[in-house]
Amino acid sequence: MAPAQRCPLCRQTFFCGRGHVYSRKHQRQLKEALERLLPQVEAARKAIRAAQVERYVPEHERCCWCLCCGCEVREHLSHGNLTVLYGGLLEHLASPEHKKATNKFWWENKAEVQMKEKFLVTPQDYARFKKSMVKGLDSYEEKEDEVIKEMAAQIREVEQSRQEVVRSVLEPQAVPDPEEGSSAPRSWKGMNSQVTSSSQQPSNLDLPPAPELDWMETGPSLTFIGHQDIPGVGNIHSGATPPWMIQDEEYIAGNQEIGPSYEEFLKEKEKQKLKKLPLDRVGANFDHSSRTSAGWLPSFGRVWNNGRRWQSRHQFKTEAAAMKQSHTEKS
Repeated sequence: MAPAQRCPLCRQTFFCGRGHVYSRKHQRQLKEALERLLPQVEAARKAIRAAQVERYVPEHERCCWCLCCGCEVREHLSHGNLTVLYGGLLEHLASPEHKKATNKFWWENKAEVQMKEKFLVTPQDYARFKKSMVKGLDSYEEKEDEVIKEMAAQIREVEQSRQEVVRSVLEPQAVPDPEEGSSAPRSWKGMNSQVTSSSQQPSNLDLPPAPELDWMETGPSLTFIGHQDIPGVGNIHSGATPPWMIQDEEYIAGNQEIGPSYEEFLKEKEKQKLKKLPLDRVGANFDHSSRTSAGWLPSFGRVWNNGRRWQSRHQFKTEAAAMKQSHTEKS
């Protein structure tokens, strides 16, 4: 009987020796496994003639499983902030270790010989990929330079427009003189004083024009009751202190503390703790306000440091009996 062997593709143990690799199930599992890996290999072979270089992103750390070598392989090749797509997979497919493992895998699993060349990359193809990778890096650098130039042009354009706006604001404008009837420009000092005086006055440029009221038109007559300002108080429009900034007289006079004190809070906290205890516990109804003398002692037991309390009680009773007997003997 042939020894037991384990097939990693079928994931089962077989006892038929080498005959398992010729079975339909094994060949079907082998074909499905190779077809799952084939799209990645074909995409990597397309990158031999035209290598693509992109900016590095965390997704470029993705790995793929090499069925022939039985290990994970980096799919892309990253260096710094640049990534060459499918560079890691092509480097693995062109290595002598992968070629040796592929020949062994094809021999042990009896796969189709025509498909083996698809999973291998010759040294000539890998050298061609290196040349295309150099060209891809050069084209990527040219694109980055163009992007930087475009951004610099946009920055210069924005800066130039900003300077034009500032210059148009700072330049003195020509104002016609009503006395001479000419359009002679004012001096910079006069313009500056006008801007200063106009800035101190409220601007009415953005306000809509006030409607003209016709006081002579007919209609219901209104009675004027006078201004409603409180004398000596003022309001926020006259520069007085706003009402929400004025302190209350009661607060100023009494300076009373709002809410319970800290001691009251602790007492209430202790009461809440006692409410959670059982009502029929020992000492629940004890009158804490009652006064006792300094010589008060319980009618049983004593202060004990070890053992149980009932032992001290019996000891107290024994000593009390002995003391009573000694008193009777003396008498």
